[in-house]
Amino acid sequence: MPRYAQLPAYHDVVRAEWVDYNGHLRDAFYMLIFSFATDALIDEIGLDDSVRKARGRSIYTLEAHINYLHEIKQGAKVRVEMRVLAHDAKRIHLYLEMFADDGDQPVAASEQMLLHVDMSGPRSAAFDSDVQARVRALVDRQATLPVAQYAGRMVALPAQAGK
Repeated sequence: MPRYAQLPAYHDVVRAEWVDYNGHLRDAFYMLIFSFATDALIDEIGLDDSVRKARGRSIYTLEAHINYLHEIKQGAKVRVEMRVLAHDAKRIHLYLEMFADDGDQPVAASEQMLLHVDMSGPRSAAFDSDVQARVRALVDRQATLPVAQYAGRMVALPAQAGK
């Protein structure tokens, strides 16, 4: 169960083929799990496979950032909790945290920018009103959550005093 009832969650297990030579989940597979979680969110906001096909719409990932916080090993049960940090007519700024087993501290976090796309172009397109309403409702349910701990980070070396 998610730490916060307002958060959608995705569940999986670290598979043998996802583990590297150190016995840990390989870095690329963190993104795979986050991608599967994003698919679950897309279904939740009303863009499941049948709707995507019927409307000729989809979601593209424009940008993704991962923070690797703790190693996890084969067989670990993972849970990914998701929240929408911001959205507009065409985009969703999504934040995800991955937890191992029954842990309450994230093992990884990801931030992603998603774009709604009309596949006939393909080109960006405003969300249909029913999907936009579901996104808005999700954001409303999450309004009182604490700040997303790993959001807004960037890759950089720390500034060194007295360079």
